[in-house]
Amino acid sequence: MTRTLQYSITADSTGLSVKEFLHQKSYSAQNLIQLKKRPESVLLNTAPARMNQRLKPGDSLEINIIEEYSSEKIPPVNLPLDIVYEDEDLLVVNKPAGMPIHPSMANYNNTVANALAWYFNEQNIPFVFRCINRLDRDTSGLTLIAKHYLSAGILSSMIQSKVHYLSPEEAFHSEHNEHPEILGIRREYLAIAKGLVTPESGTINAPLSRKPGSIIERMVDYEQGENAVTHYKVLKTQNNHSLVALVLETGRTHQIRIHMKHIGFPLIGDYLYHPDNEYINRQALHSYRLSFPHPITGQFMDFTAPLPLDMKKIIEF
Repeated sequence: MTRTLQYSITADSTGLSVKEFLHQKSYSAQNLIQLKKRPESVLLNTAPARMNQRLKPGDSLEINIIEEYSSEKIPPVNLPLDIVYEDEDLLVVNKPAGMPIHPSMANYNNTVANALAWYFNEQNIPFVFRCINRLDRDTSGLTLIAKHYLSAGILSSMIQSKVHYLSPEEAFHSEHNEHPEILGIRREYLAIAKGLVTPESGTINAPLSRKPGSIIERMVDYEQGENAVTHYKVLKTQNNHSLVALVLETGRTHQIRIHMKHIGFPLIGDYLYHPDNEYINRQALHSYRLSFPHPITGQFMDFTAPLPLDMKKIIEF
């Protein structure tokens, strides 16, 4: 694939080198290394440019992101794919429960990566799979995929940038939608927990580490665990279940599942941490909302995916 970006140099950028200008646009050092591999990747006034060349008003800087190869070991497979949004730089996919993100030993042909490999192969477009927010196999909902190495680098930096919310009220405040520069990537989930969650809103600050003897399970570990913070609020209660909205401040493996169990209200259907399959056969967890500034244009992006039927019927009967 090829993605071309055009920058018209204004007085504000006078005297900056090409490298300095691109750093201001959030290009990483690795992005610049990739660009330098091809003389046609960076053109200043239509001529190949050096990274130390100085810019002046009226200059035209053209960046050509060229990728000719697809991900190895990801066979294209014709699978259902719910694309919520797509442009030249990214995709947002609504992933069903039971579908892994990436191939593994046990799941080699039934993943989001396989489906996207088929999708782009049908268009004869090389595609390297770069998922930004990886969901567990049985977690449904929105996942964000970068379409080239520049958008991948910028989005990865966003998701690693931790936005510290002082309270659940701040984490869920609607005014954040008007100030995307403070968000990074805001991830909101919906979950169904066992019991009537009290208090009805709060912040769970409990560090997590790998459980000894397991390559999968994690646990709360106040001595050696990594920082993990989840904000939550109860939206509805029904038949001794609670529909809970959760905003991640960090993104540790199984964070929501462990944190909710830690406060005494585990997610139903969670085979690892609360094997209760009376109402649902997977953890009742859904990636409901993704909000972020677009990695290239800066435009505020905001996507939601409705609660899937297997969760909806539990909280609405």
